[in-house]
Amino acid sequence: MIVDMPNTTVSKIGKKLQELRDQGGVVALGRVLTLVIETDFDHIESAVLAANSASRMHPSRIIVLADDDSKSDAEAKLDAQIRVGGDAGASEVIILQAHGEAASNAESLVMGLLLPDAPVVGWWPSACSANPAKTAIGQIASRRITDSACQTDPVSFLQQLAINYAAGDGDMAWTRITLWRSQLAALFQQHLDRKVTNVTVVGAASSPSAKLLAKWLEINLGVSVGQDHLLDGVSVDGIAGVRVQFDNGSLAIIRKEDVAEITQTDAPNSSVLLPRRSDQDCLVEDMRFLGEDEIYGEVLQKGFGK
Repeated sequence: MIVDMPNTTVSKIGKKLQELRDQGGVVALGRVLTLVIETDFDHIESAVLAANSASRMHPSRIIVLADDDSKSDAEAKLDAQIRVGGDAGASEVIILQAHGEAASNAESLVMGLLLPDAPVVGWWPSACSANPAKTAIGQIASRRITDSACQTDPVSFLQQLAINYAAGDGDMAWTRITLWRSQLAALFQQHLDRKVTNVTVVGAASSPSAKLLAKWLEINLGVSVGQDHLLDGVSVDGIAGVRVQFDNGSLAIIRKEDVAEITQTDAPNSSVLLPRRSDQDCLVEDMRFLGEDEIYGEVLQKGFGK
């Protein structure tokens, strides 16, 4: 069910939610958190799609707060849409489209719609502040998820995130390398008696995930990690692999499409499924733990802090 509410108020939206609940169309019980998504008009549907899918693992109330930066002088008004049932996955979705001055106070737009006594997760799937904890939504959220890959200068954005880091901050570029980190950690267990002499991450120059993976390896291995932007003479997109040189051997894991080939000293060649992670996959992981991601914080601050 989709209910459109043009030129409305937060109070009217709250009353409509209660009305739908009384009619049996919305069930608030079982919702474990409120996910507040702050984005622009162009990214509303893609964000809702990922959030709806993630809500099957984490039943939530989803509030999408969107404003149109290109029309800052527009008439001040708030348009809303409520989605429940089959149109909202395992959640209830409230889309707030703020125009003009109506977008100037994000906190006031969402406070009356938050689930009582439930944690709040903030997600910025498009361009956003590099100091999420100080934003209006960030101040009421215990978990804050940005996406450096969506910023104009991802590496500069990571540097600013490092300066402004606060417990509860997270970034999807970090979550996208979870499978890489798990696979590499397992492979290194087979070479504990060898000394690492050289490491190279094969990844795009613009990929914040490649940069984070390189810094994670540097911190854990105690060696400088280089980066190669070409694989077989062709520019790569995202992360294509990692090459490690030991004092008496080598290890390489190179991904082509969704399968990574593993070659290593004293072991037969093998392969592993290592697909690119969707926003849905990353969101599910980031919503699973609502405390501080200490490893991310360490890598971000040590690797990109000034």
